[in-house]
Formats: sequence, C-alpha cells, structure tokens
Amino acid sequence: MKLLFIYNANTGFLNSALDSAHKFISPKTYNCNLCSLTHGNFKENKLWKSFRESVNIDLEFYHKNEFEQSYNYKTNYPIVLKLEGNQLFTVLSSNDLNQITSTKSLILKLETLIKP
Repeated sequence: MKLLFIYNANTGFLNSALDSAHKFISPKTYNCNLCSLTHGNFKENKLWKSFRESVNIDLEFYHKNEFEQSYNYKTNYPIVLKLEGNQLFTVLSSNDLNQITSTKSLILKLETLIKP
C-alpha cells in the first residue's frame, strides 16, 4: 500500500512562483488546501515534515500534471489516494481536504484513516 498526495498545482518554476505569491497575497483564495496544510509560503511545514519522515508507509507526492501523466487518471484536486495493487482508492477527497483547517488536523485524520 502507498499513499499518493496530489496537489492542485502544476510543476515548473513559473507555476511555483505564482503559487507562492498567491498563497502569500491571498491565502483564502488559494485553490490547494493540501499545499497550504503541508507547506508554508517557501518551505515545508515542520510538523508535516516530521510526520512524513516518521510514518511507516510509502508516501508519494505529485503535482496534478505529473500525476495525470503517470497514472492516466483525472479527478478533482487536491486529493489523497491509496494505491493498492493497481487500484486507486480515495482517502481524502478535495472536499475533505478543504474542510481541514490545520496541519495537526490533517495528520490526525491521516493517522486514523491509515491504521491497519
């Protein structure tokens, strides 16, 4: 089993710069709550990084264009999916992620959902 985190953002320097500026200037209108929960304006959130490094499960992170190219799958972003075998299952939908208001809440939700 593997968890896939797909951000509602595309790769590339310009996209990254525009996303950072958007998060800084107007965080309430930024369209990727997953990014807002796991990263600050310029670097990864410390609490998130600690969680990510401590879990005993494979985690993969994608921008939406990378994910769609790798998996030939389109959905609403951001999203957290579970990959088991060749099947993808939704762990946290875009709507679920938009309801989460803190990194700690995201971590607690993930810990509950991924318990064996």
